[in-house]
Amino acid sequence: MKFTKRIGLAVLVMAACMMLFSGTTMAQDLPGKGKTIQPAAATWTTGFFLEALYSRACEELGYNVEDAKKLGGPIFYRSLAQRDIDFWANGWFPLHADFLPSNWERDIVMAGTVVKAGAVQGYLVSKEHAEKYNITSLDDFRREEVKKAFDSNGDGKADLVACPPGWGCEVTIGFHMDTYELWDDINLIKAGYSASMADALARYNSGEPVFFYTWTPNWTVYKLKPGEDVVWINVPKIVPKEGQEGLEDAMVAKGLTGAVTDPVKMGFVANDIRVVANKKFLDENPAVKTMFSLMSVPFPDIAAQNNKMFEGEDKQEDIERHVDEWIEKNQDKWNAWLTAAKAAAR
Repeated sequence: MKFTKRIGLAVLVMAACMMLFSGTTMAQDLPGKGKTIQPAAATWTTGFFLEALYSRACEELGYNVEDAKKLGGPIFYRSLAQRDIDFWANGWFPLHADFLPSNWERDIVMAGTVVKAGAVQGYLVSKEHAEKYNITSLDDFRREEVKKAFDSNGDGKADLVACPPGWGCEVTIGFHMDTYELWDDINLIKAGYSASMADALARYNSGEPVFFYTWTPNWTVYKLKPGEDVVWINVPKIVPKEGQEGLEDAMVAKGLTGAVTDPVKMGFVANDIRVVANKKFLDENPAVKTMFSLMSVPFPDIAAQNNKMFEGEDKQEDIERHVDEWIEKNQDKWNAWLTAAKAAAR
């Protein structure tokens, strides 16, 4: 009996040593061992999840990932070119084309696509009031009865929840106000977007008219559903700004749920959400380059996570838990990406 026990104990010790040795070897074999990555995150809250997910991928490849720096678009792309930042997963193209520095191809690369043509943008109006006032276009906000109905601060203009300074959409909305000569008719609310939209949601729930810009994926279209609560409206005519020339067809959406017309003139190009990285960083890290080229996140998954944040799960630990949950639901795909990324580094 004693001999048998000794044999059993020896087997257990050997097994433990093998597991320890194996774990150490695996850690040493990770391509990111001893390397540090500096990501950036967008200033818009709907981009936080993507930063956390892509940073987690780097961590699982063995990299030490610093806390993300939250940056506006113009600053991010300059910082990326200078390699103060290594990457972000919040590039919107062609919307962000205006932010790219000259000769950007020398230092910046589009490293992967998070969502292909899934980022629709445009203007929405509460459905009840769009029908009441026969609103189908921004042009309708020239009418006095419409301006009065949507004027919440008494300045004689319709209030539009727009974009904060530094966002790509701020530039395009300003271009629309210029092009369609609407500055005397529409007041742009440029405060923090989430807070402004929370206020708009409260007004909607009180039966008041709402008028806002949004994009997808976003929690707004979970709370105010196009076709049920709100409707997408047209811009008066398609006029491309610099960077949109040749993309006029992509500024018109067909078959869009909740649009007042089909097709509907959105005035914004449907965007790809891209991972954008420093070129030298990617060249030095083939595992990350491969991982980013393979990764993608379905549009509904992003919108669902964004809604959780709006409902209060908005702390960093909440977002990290959302990442855990997403990986668990997509474990096979996640493991395949990691395997391919590790192989690329050998």
